[in-house]
Amino acid sequence: MPWLHKDFWIGPIIIAFILGVLALVFSRGRLRRIYESHLGESRRERMFLASLGFFVSVLVVRGITIAIHNDIGPFHNVDMGGRHIHHMVWGILLLLLVGYLWLIQIGTGLPNSSPWAGRFCSMVYGIAAALTLDEFALWLNLKDVYWQRQGRESYEAMGLFGGIMAIGVFGAPLFKGIAREFLGMFTQGARHR
Repeated sequence: MPWLHKDFWIGPIIIAFILGVLALVFSRGRLRRIYESHLGESRRERMFLASLGFFVSVLVVRGITIAIHNDIGPFHNVDMGGRHIHHMVWGILLLLLVGYLWLIQIGTGLPNSSPWAGRFCSMVYGIAAALTLDEFALWLNLKDVYWQRQGRESYEAMGLFGGIMAIGVFGAPLFKGIAREFLGMFTQGARHR
């Protein structure tokens, strides 16, 4: 059973830790108010969280696979019965799970749906998309070309999807609000001297 092996949990723990720290940072004070004012609408927030899950997962998964390939650190492939289990498998399973939850209207952003379920499903969707698209070249070529020239197709697929996600977020107002807030803090501090 792969989920009983410690190597199975390294990636999910790193991704959860990073997303948890970001959630904690935006859960209080001024950053929370900025977040709510710019991402208060359910659809925009879910797109932002899916993008965040996607980009964090791409960085973590690529980092771990590079470490495995170069024999760095405690990272190893996950095998089951002598068969390598590609992380695309977990991505597909997570996509199926999120799709099913959305079919039964859990986390959809509808008025009777839990906002926390929507946030969770959105992040899991982004994570699942990253896990799946990171091995796009494998499912396109029907062979493991991860470290070969054809593996570049995975980068292209992730870049295209990441761009679409970023455009969908329209997150620029959030970052402008953060910049305005920080500039305001510095200009207020300068006035009080």
